[in-house]
Amino acid sequence: MNQQPQLDLKKLRPILFTVIGVIFLLSIGKFWVTIPSGHAGVIYKKFSGGVDVTEAPFGQGFHLLAPWNDMHVYEIRQTEKTETMTVLSSNLLEIQLDITTFYQPILGKLGYLEVERGNAYASVVVIPIMRSVVREVVAQFLPEEINTTKRDLLKNKIIELSTIKLAENYVQLNDILIRNINLPDKLKASIEKKLQQEQEALEYEFKIDKEKLEADRKRIEAQGIQDFQKIITQSINDKLLRWNGIEATLKLAESNNAKVIVVGSGKDGLPLILGGN
Repeated sequence: MNQQPQLDLKKLRPILFTVIGVIFLLSIGKFWVTIPSGHAGVIYKKFSGGVDVTEAPFGQGFHLLAPWNDMHVYEIRQTEKTETMTVLSSNLLEIQLDITTFYQPILGKLGYLEVERGNAYASVVVIPIMRSVVREVVAQFLPEEINTTKRDLLKNKIIELSTIKLAENYVQLNDILIRNINLPDKLKASIEKKLQQEQEALEYEFKIDKEKLEADRKRIEAQGIQDFQKIITQSINDKLLRWNGIEATLKLAESNNAKVIVVGSGKDGLPLILGGN
């Protein structure tokens, strides 16, 4: 009878070790990572000193990865965060407002952000800084200025100061919105009354200016009439009147109506016309 061939365990041992090694590696990690669009990654190397902050971040797409390393993925698109705050104005009145912050991590500093702040940087960096800056800036203004005349100045000051502080924490500030400013009811009524009075004062000044312009117009018109009459008066003299009288007499003499003309008998030697149909 033919004997069955015996398995040579010594020859199979390398294959078994290879299979076990692969299973072990797959169990502790994987050899690749896919970074979605709008994100970037930073590698944490367990056996090579952790994160290399000088290494460029990994962009979106497929990347090979040693199974013992980790890829920390960050969203690098603009993100917004809205906070409702109660702050004090320069005269210590409470003001409630909503601040919306638009921000994103600085891509070239992503390694520093991972090491020093971590993926929860929004709660440990962005929100605390914005709260601090808003309180600091609002304390420089009166409530009526915040809601009316100096609202843009308030916003610009917040942006200027927040930009510097967030950049120190590897975050880029893009913009802020100040919305839903709520003042105390008594202060609202006071501001509305003040604005109404200012509007009435502006309307009164407008009426006065209008009357002044009308008075100036009439004064100029009267002066023009006076100047015209003065010119006419100065141009009329005895010779002109006598000449006009002679011309009128000649025209009457040429008409078909019966009349008697006495030459030289009129005033100033003008012909005197008597009778006529």
